[in-house]
Amino acid sequence: MREPGEKNQVQVIARAASILRALESEDAGLSLGQIAQRVQLARSTVQRIVASLEAEELLVAASPNGRVRLGPAILRLAASVRSDFVRMARPFLRQLSNDLRETVDLASVRGDHLVFIDQVIGSHRLRTVSAVGESFPLYCTANGKAYLSSLDEAAIERLLGRSFEARTPKTLTRLDDLLSDIRTVRRSGVAYDREEHTLGICAVGVALHDPLGNPVAISVPVPSQRFREQQERIAEKLLATKRAIQADLGAMAA
Repeated sequence: MREPGEKNQVQVIARAASILRALESEDAGLSLGQIAQRVQLARSTVQRIVASLEAEELLVAASPNGRVRLGPAILRLAASVRSDFVRMARPFLRQLSNDLRETVDLASVRGDHLVFIDQVIGSHRLRTVSAVGESFPLYCTANGKAYLSSLDEAAIERLLGRSFEARTPKTLTRLDDLLSDIRTVRRSGVAYDREEHTLGICAVGVALHDPLGNPVAISVPVPSQRFREQQERIAEKLLATKRAIQADLGAMAA
């Protein structure tokens, strides 16, 4: 059994964590009243915890009228964890690339786009390569659709709207068509881009989470001319890689 003092400390930590989570993706910050409403705590309690978090630079002022946002200390911690995740995942990506002889990309989700954070270039002479740091839409990419499959349909509509830009003649530009595709992704665990983002390039993607719970995705882009005969093998290898990474993360957390 926990001592009363220990129980109070755990409660404070849990409340501080809920406040930090409430400020995720809130670049303009939130007022104390808004935070209190989201975490269902008294404003006075929120004010005390926010003051302590500000003292540790986990939160900083976002405006002169009392709004706060995530601070540099939490961002440094997050960047460190993400860097560690990229290093941890790279051997798995390299093995997948070696097995398939194709390029393998690792991307993180930023709003309605993905940003490539790592890449292993395939050994085929004819291959597809995108720059680390480049961003792509969610709705017309395999890794993007893999992530979307983790959201409910109302959340997808809020994020993307009901119609999308046609990047190619094969792009799904209507929400209903995209949602139909996403339902198939949920059943299989893998998503496909069949020349929906770029003519001549197809891809297979899967989604998972880094140690902080942030969504990330792995994809294998392939020139269309060899995609049809390779897509099932790529999907199987991708799912196996996802399971291996998740098992490794679980072992690290244990």
